[in-house]
Amino acid sequence: MTDLATPARAGFHPADSIEGVTMGTGSTARFIAPGTATQGRFGLFEWVAAPRTGATDAHLHKTFSESFYVTSGELTLYDGAHWITARSGDFLHVPEGVAHGFRNDTDELASMLVLFAPAPPREAFFRELAEIGASGRTLSEEEWIEFWARHDQYQVKLG
Repeated sequence: MTDLATPARAGFHPADSIEGVTMGTGSTARFIAPGTATQGRFGLFEWVAAPRTGATDAHLHKTFSESFYVTSGELTLYDGAHWITARSGDFLHVPEGVAHGFRNDTDELASMLVLFAPAPPREAFFRELAEIGASGRTLSEEEWIEFWARHDQYQVKLG
């Protein structure tokens, strides 16, 4: 039975309150529903990929799954075995520990919703990544490995 004396509160976030970052490639990430807004259950971001941008190399996460829903254009997604072409309306779910990646190989903008579950603080990852690009700061290979590991991201070399 539900305790109506102490109801949970719904969380409304108007569009003009949504934060985001612009990457050095011109791609953008909008933090539609970070984990702080969902009691840590999931995070939902919008990614708008600039034309001809190799957004992420193949990588995996140990503590959360990631799902991609293409909302416009065409993206190339890595599903753990192959690079596949995903168009508006296509969906890819990636369980924890499975290699994945995405890029825009076209001359047009493309966008997708990215769902993380449970919600890690991915906005911190994207903010720091954008800052690295904007500042021109360079990281050594060891610094990149530490940065990725701090954000539960482990690069995967494809054969």
